[in-house]
Amino acid sequence: MTRTGLKLFRKDSPSTATLCSLILSSDATFGFRYLRNRFGNRRFKFPVVPVGNRTRCDYNAIYQFGDSMSDTGNLIREGPLGIFLPFAHLPYGETTFGEATGRCSNGLLMIDFLANALGLPLLNPYLDKNATFSQGVNFAVAGSTALQTERLLENRILSPVTNSSIPVQYNWFLDHLNSICSSQTDCAKILGQALFMVGETGGNDFNYALLQGKTIQETQSLVPGVVDNIIDLARKLINLGAKRLVIPGNFPIGCFPIYLTAFQTSDTSAYDDKHCLKDLNEFALYQNQYLQGAIQHLRKEHPGVVIMYADYYTAFQSVFRRASQLGFDEASTQKACCGCGGDYNFSLLRMCGLPGVSACSNPDQYISWDGIHPTQATFQRMAEFLITELSIFHCY
Repeated sequence: MTRTGLKLFRKDSPSTATLCSLILSSDATFGFRYLRNRFGNRRFKFPVVPVGNRTRCDYNAIYQFGDSMSDTGNLIREGPLGIFLPFAHLPYGETTFGEATGRCSNGLLMIDFLANALGLPLLNPYLDKNATFSQGVNFAVAGSTALQTERLLENRILSPVTNSSIPVQYNWFLDHLNSICSSQTDCAKILGQALFMVGETGGNDFNYALLQGKTIQETQSLVPGVVDNIIDLARKLINLGAKRLVIPGNFPIGCFPIYLTAFQTSDTSAYDDKHCLKDLNEFALYQNQYLQGAIQHLRKEHPGVVIMYADYYTAFQSVFRRASQLGFDEASTQKACCGCGGDYNFSLLRMCGLPGVSACSNPDQYISWDGIHPTQATFQRMAEFLITELSIFHCY
């Protein structure tokens, strides 16, 4: 990497208070299935991503860990201020649910499409104490990190949104197990029939570092610790009885409106052929390669366990680089549907969900929902890519 001293675009530099609102992580014809909206009594039309020759694998549950790319409502329930967060209100959730659910998108997330394709219900957030968890639980928390907040503070990085890092989510999982298992053998049997989504996580560790003024080189020093925590979580799950795990990597963050705005430059050599910031994408690739190496070691430790790397980087690029073919507006691939200001319709000071900030009328034609998170349409296409690429989803 050559431009390791990148700093935040100071004209739009966020205060700590503003950062607290910042929650950073094919051409097939889709059929439709009706599923119950877990946040109400009505039913809604759900686009289905087909899996192999069947619509159901032999999984009895899915357990999801991670951040805002997977959170189905934990953060908005984590404390009394949750109901005031932007994604606790419309236009978040408007496309599919007609109301905000705590998902950081206009509708469904990738985990929703994966669960539905496997014939399982949408995952309820762990902190919804009135929900049922008979076929899985979502422990992901928007804004969470892979590293403990104390470890980030040692590096002078503030985690302003939540303390519910991956180790905290694992403790929630143990509490859940205590409520459903009568013995260690019973637990192992239940977990052996489940699918574990270990992330995406770690994205916020890097987001907070970069947006708080750390250089790429300084941020890169966090990668070993982040990956160690991800692998440690996977190893603990395996020791409890997990047999099938998916560990996702990071996105090409240099293509996202938040970073394109924060590190905007007149230096044309900083961008690739699709106007993504090269150094930031190279950093994401570095993290992903480091993670894949660690996964290889974990596989050698546990040869009887299926551990798959989910290539979110390539999945996103497969959508981004074929945008017009997939029905997206080519002119809006790097603009937020919900937002305002600048070349990318994004500002940290006027984010989606705040008063006076509106959403576009055609979110299915946008890659980015709010400048930080993809739209439902993007998540849908990424889910299709993963199902095609990962044998763990091929059910015969």
